Amino acid sequence: MKKSSFARTAALARAALVAILALAGTRADAETFRFKFGEGDSWRINSVVREKVYVDRRLSHDAEITNRITVAVSDVRDGSALHDCTFMTSEKTSNRTFSWGREYKSAFRRDEFGVYDIAPDLFMPVVRNVPTFPEKDVKPGESWTGSGTEAHDLRDHFGIETPFTVPFNVTYTYVGPVERAGKKLHLIRAEYILFFDVPASAAPKTGGRDYPVATMGNSSQRLYWDNETGTLPYYEEDFAIRLKLASGVTLEYRGTAEATVTESRLMDRDKIAKEMNDELSRMGIKDASAAATEDGVTISIENIQFSADSANLLPSEKEKITRIAALLERFPDKELLVTGHTALAGTAEARQKLSEERAAAVANFLVSTGVRNPYNVYTRGFGAEKPVAPNDTEANKSRNRRVEITILEK
Repeated sequence: MKKSSFARTAALARAALVAILALAGTRADAETFRFKFGEGDSWRINSVVREKVYVDRRLSHDAEITNRITVAVSDVRDGSALHDCTFMTSEKTSNRTFSWGREYKSAFRRDEFGVYDIAPDLFMPVVRNVPTFPEKDVKPGESWTGSGTEAHDLRDHFGIETPFTVPFNVTYTYVGPVERAGKKLHLIRAEYILFFDVPASAAPKTGGRDYPVATMGNSSQRLYWDNETGTLPYYEEDFAIRLKLASGVTLEYRGTAEATVTESRLMDRDKIAKEMNDELSRMGIKDASAAATEDGVTISIENIQFSADSANLLPSEKEKITRIAALLERFPDKELLVTGHTALAGTAEARQKLSEERAAAVANFLVSTGVRNPYNVYTRGFGAEKPVAPNDTEANKSRNRRVEITILEK
């Protein structure tokens, strides 16, 4: 081979190598996003929505809503998995607590790209197929598109007995790697616009009640993706949704939402209850005991003292609850449910109201100790519906006048 020919061949080889390396370099910072599922995975999702509600463009009220979701993963196969979920939605009450709200059961499959297979009669989750991922890898600054659906429960307000669904197209942009809570995550932006007119032929059956005929709005989301675990641990959103009703009235919801996903770890309920009872005895806390229950581990405080016919905790009870809070601090990743109970006295309505107020009083005091933030403490009132003893003696009635604090596992 002539020298010049060899040189040209070598130059071409070098050029090809440079081109290959350059091509490889163009994807060096690209990421392949996929959901990852493990048999038996269990997650809890907590979201907070803060919104302003307008009627005909006039501010009606502010609302603060929590959504609690538990997820159990099973039947992992072919890149997809079954998700069994319980959803609970709660709005902050006049007692400044989040009372336990309506529960929804849902089950659906989701594949590694994020696409749902869900029955049309299920109300939850509200937003479906967000995020979804492309088959190719993605570099920072690159975008892709997908489609999704919002499904709303309008039974209470409009008498619509099936999910009210609104389709949309969404644009995703991979912003790039970020650090949050000391971990490398990937920031993805998701943007979509809602614009949907209900066809006259598809008008929902509402028994003559008003109903939405058009839905407009937009959502701007920041998704913090963990590519190691194939999960979405954090989410933030700014949204605006406007419903035009058949009567001509417009309803508008403007606000923000944020969510955190936490891996659920099972507790040894019997062991924890025993240890707590030992601690309660050691601390000399009377009329208090712990037990393993269906929902977790429950500390029952019987004969809890309030000012007469009120929800004002006496100083002695605040001291007692402060010491109990020290036990609750051992489980910082678990939520608390505070339930109020009364003896059989007065009217059912008065008992229910008092039980709710007393549960709220204990919950608010727990929050004031710093043992939990207010979005991880829920309240319920049962009146005299769940007595632990017959209401036939003063001693038994004092037992029934109790507040229970449950460390939630489910």
